[in-house]
Amino acid sequence: MVQVMKHEIRRAAVLGAGVMGAQIAAHLVNAGVPTLLFELPGREAGDGSGPARRAIEGLAKLDPAPLALPSLAEHVQPANYDEHLGRLSDCDLVIEAISERLDWKHQLYERIVPHLAADAILASNTSGLSIADLASGLPAERQSRFCGLHFFNPPRYMHLVELIPGPATSARLMDDLESFLVTGLGKGVVRAKDTPNFIGNRIGVFSILAAFHHTQALGLGFDEVDALTGVRIGRPKSATYRTADVVGLDTLVHVIGTMERALTEDPWHAMFPVPAWLGRLVEEGALGQKSGRGIYRKAGRDIQVLDPDSMDYRPADRVIAPEVDAILKDRDAARRLSALRGSEHPQARFLWNVTRDTLHYCACHLESIADNARDLDLAIRWGFGWQEGPFELWQSVGWQQMARWIVEDIRAGSTLASAPLPDWALDTTRTGVHGNEGSWSPLGRLQRPRSALPVYRRQPFPDRVVGEDRTFGTTVFESDAVRLWTTGDDIGVLSFKSKMHAIGEDVLDGVAEAVDEAERSLAGLVLWQTEAPFSVGANLSGPSAPKSGRPPPTALGSMVKRLRREAESAILKAARRLNVADALMAGRLEKIESVVSQFQATSQLLRYCRIPTVAAVDGMALGGGCEFVMHCDRAVATLESYIGLVEVGVGLVPAGGGCKELVMRTAADARDGDLFPFLRGYFQAAATAEVGRSAHHARRLGYLRASDPIVMNRSELLHVAKAELTALAERGYRPPLPARSIRVAGRSALATLKAHLVNLCAGEFISDHDYQVASRLAHVMCGGIVEENSTVDEAWLLALERTAFMELLATEKTQARIEHTLRTGKPLRN
Repeated sequence: MVQVMKHEIRRAAVLGAGVMGAQIAAHLVNAGVPTLLFELPGREAGDGSGPARRAIEGLAKLDPAPLALPSLAEHVQPANYDEHLGRLSDCDLVIEAISERLDWKHQLYERIVPHLAADAILASNTSGLSIADLASGLPAERQSRFCGLHFFNPPRYMHLVELIPGPATSARLMDDLESFLVTGLGKGVVRAKDTPNFIGNRIGVFSILAAFHHTQALGLGFDEVDALTGVRIGRPKSATYRTADVVGLDTLVHVIGTMERALTEDPWHAMFPVPAWLGRLVEEGALGQKSGRGIYRKAGRDIQVLDPDSMDYRPADRVIAPEVDAILKDRDAARRLSALRGSEHPQARFLWNVTRDTLHYCACHLESIADNARDLDLAIRWGFGWQEGPFELWQSVGWQQMARWIVEDIRAGSTLASAPLPDWALDTTRTGVHGNEGSWSPLGRLQRPRSALPVYRRQPFPDRVVGEDRTFGTTVFESDAVRLWTTGDDIGVLSFKSKMHAIGEDVLDGVAEAVDEAERSLAGLVLWQTEAPFSVGANLSGPSAPKSGRPPPTALGSMVKRLRREAESAILKAARRLNVADALMAGRLEKIESVVSQFQATSQLLRYCRIPTVAAVDGMALGGGCEFVMHCDRAVATLESYIGLVEVGVGLVPAGGGCKELVMRTAADARDGDLFPFLRGYFQAAATAEVGRSAHHARRLGYLRASDPIVMNRSELLHVAKAELTALAERGYRPPLPARSIRVAGRSALATLKAHLVNLCAGEFISDHDYQVASRLAHVMCGGIVEENSTVDEAWLLALERTAFMELLATEKTQARIEHTLRTGKPLRN
């Protein structure tokens, strides 16, 4: 077993209860680290920690939610600098996150240093101030325990953390802290050099500045640029200007200001002054999303965008031109960039210019800001949500071709600066910067291998860059729908090949074949997908469409709304593949019922086969995917796992064993006591198609067990899942005995649930058909029309599930819901 960290982080403190500091504290408690949150003392009599307390209370109002569960807020303790500095002596990690003023930070360090434990780590969350300058405000003996620790906003969701040493920072401290960040907080760590804005903001903000410049030069609208620079080119949906609003225009101005003040020798310095329109918005308090107005604003139901010439707003209605849209559809990077470069259309010229200038800037500054090209690319992917980093794009286009284009544009005076490309970029033998042997390090003049820190042994398949091998293990068997493989041991890993890992007949057949093979030759079976999601649920129409790679990243907007959209999208995909209307017209109800039976049998196979099974979950596990998770001996889930039974959304009930599992969990929770209090919670989650907003929330809803581990880092998921399986196997695994006496709540509980549904229907909170769907769900989960505390077996419950599913499928209103979802992508409440 890998020893992750010798310096354990048992308790932490965050200094500064602003939006960023409070959210860092929230993520620390997400990871199980009790945290003190310090702020200046308040003026309220008897409550000196009022400002910190209000910041903690405010976490519940932030969107997306910083806390994996609202109740975790109780583990963030409010504190103030007048009364509670003594508590710092118990903290292993102290993160300073106050305003970006060097003098203020030095004054704070002077106050806190006497109270720090000798071996405590002090780190600054500065987004760009010099770590050496910050360290100069500390006593010499403390400087070895100090570094930069830059989280990206929002800290729970953004994968990147930049780790920056000071002149005297201990190498051991850097290794220990990186290990904690990776495993303990689930972060992707990049070590940056102590240069202004480090790596992520230096490159990401330059790209934004280049976009600002070319927007104005080519006369494009802000909304037009956002249409061009979002998902169509592998960037977040928020693109350029919406991202600025989300980040906060004041924050953006601060980062740009740091570049302007500190990078006076940068060849691109003329671009760094804040645009007049942006400065004016900040002066007016129009700071973006947090103030309700910025580059965009809402006018009733309409979205309006700023016109920088008039400083007034107009409808945000500009789109990508058809000829540019056609270019962007070409999946070949070289042809796409060549066409953009050769086009005279302003939108095409914009995309080419921004791409060229960003790559030019990256090549010229790589040596000064990062150790190697991999660190730069991963910083941009993890910190700004790009699907591929700048050097990955360059390598995909063809290194020599892209270099020639940039050189030609430099000579033609088309670039934003005339700085020549560095010699290494002009090497005529170069085919790229990334390969299996490592990534190019200009300072070392070599291909830098990945980190050898022991913590990374927990990542059998880390995030790869272009040029690195992307194969997964050795194949045991493979079909069109699934692949069973190993990594040189006796643990089988089963991965689905269908789009969004939907579960159709071919996947069901593949799971059965994999279990058969594992029982013959392997110690156990882990269900793990090579990319998220785990599974969006059932596909009952036939062979699955092959997946088309990782979908582009989406914007970090409302977490609740995003989960709802993703659940609805999953329902849509499931409904489309169900093809229910056609099946009914063709008289194929019997066929559908046979597939439902096959699904139930496969779920039961995962539960009762002779080898242990573990579901390794990352991202969505909805509907049938959730049911597979519930039937495995163990589930291991990343924090950002969104698990739930969503079938009610299209007028059906879970019928892959999900209802049966909830009934069994009700009986187990109640032991010999009253079933109804436990049943009510499970019923409400399934009846409202509620999706867990984190793995902790999924555990609260009952979709994960208390014994199912939660992993912070998605790259460690397979490692932990295999460790769980090994533990099961080493104990001399025997499958559980079939449950033959499951206590059910019976007719009295059913009557209570129905009475509640009648009231909801009478109050027009639900429709008549909602009542029918929920009543059938209640019928199943109460065990049917039986007496209270009757005992039934699993076959009885599975039969109830199947019957309710087929009865609802035959109704006109469920068919209408499915057809409406297919047509509009939205649920119908008829």
